[in-house]
Amino acid sequence: MGLSWQQGPLSAGALGHFLTPEPLPERLLFAERMRRRMRVRFNDTWIADSEDSEDGGLLHEPGRYPVAYFPHADVDEKALVASDKVTHHKDLGDTAWYAVSVGDRTTERAAWEFTALPGHAADLQGRIAFAWRAMDAFYEEDERILGHAADPYHRIDIRNTARTLEVRLGDTVIARSEHPVVLYESGFAPRWYVPRADIDESRLRPVEGQTFCPYKGLCDYYDIGEAPRAAWSYRDAYREVERIDDLVSFEADQVEVHLDGERLHLEPGQKVVAHGVDRGLDAEEVTAR
Repeated sequence: MGLSWQQGPLSAGALGHFLTPEPLPERLLFAERMRRRMRVRFNDTWIADSEDSEDGGLLHEPGRYPVAYFPHADVDEKALVASDKVTHHKDLGDTAWYAVSVGDRTTERAAWEFTALPGHAADLQGRIAFAWRAMDAFYEEDERILGHAADPYHRIDIRNTARTLEVRLGDTVIARSEHPVVLYESGFAPRWYVPRADIDESRLRPVEGQTFCPYKGLCDYYDIGEAPRAAWSYRDAYREVERIDDLVSFEADQVEVHLDGERLHLEPGQKVVAHGVDRGLDAEEVTAR
C-alpha cells in the first residue's frame, strides 16, 4: 500500500527494483514535507496542528504506515511529559519518549522524538510524532482519518473488462461473469469483483466479523463450502470506490479463480496485514463517513 507496504517500492517485498548500478541499502527511508494540514486530538483537546507551518514532515519506512512529525511550534508543549524511556531506532538513532497528559488523562509512551539523528536525516530534527492508537483521533483538515494514516502514494483504479471470470469449488461453479470489474490498488495484485447476478449466492455463507479498509470501507466475508473467508464484499463501499459497491471478490488461495481460462494464484506478500482500528471506532462511525 503506497510506498512502504505490501509490494511497494520501499517495502521488504518490493515487486520491482531500482535501476541503479550499485546495490541500494537493505532499508530505504523517505521523508517529505507534509503538504496537508494534520491535527491530533486527545481528551477532547487539539494537541498538534500543522496549519501555520510548512516544517512538518511525513516519514515512510519499510513495513510501516506513514508517520507525521510536527515541529515543536505546532505542538501544545503542555501536553508533553518527558519520560526516562529512551530506545534506539536502527536507522535514526536514539528516541526519547513522552507521555501525553491533558486534564485528568495521561497515556504513557504516546509520543516520541529522535534526539541523535545522523546528518542525512536532519529533516526530522526537533519534531514530535504521536502514536496512532494512543491518540483519540487524527484529522486532515476537518475530516477524521480512520484506521491508519493516509498514504499520499496509495491509489485505487477500477476498470470495466469484457474478460471472463469463473470461480469454482471442486466441480461446482460458484460464479461466472463476462463483465467483472478489476480493482488496481497500490502494492497489490489486481482484484476481480463480480456482480451478484453472476453468482450462485446460495453458496455464500456469511460469517461474523468485519475488517476495515481506510480507502474502501467495511468489508464482509463469506465461507464457501469448507473454504473459510473465501469471498468478500464491500456492501456499502465509500463513494470514491462505489463501482465495487456490493460486488463480490474471491480469494484465489481458497477457491479456484479462472480468468479467461487461466487459473489465478495468490501472489506472495499479498495477504492483508490486520492492524486493528482506532480507539473507539465502531461500524456506525465508519458507515457515517
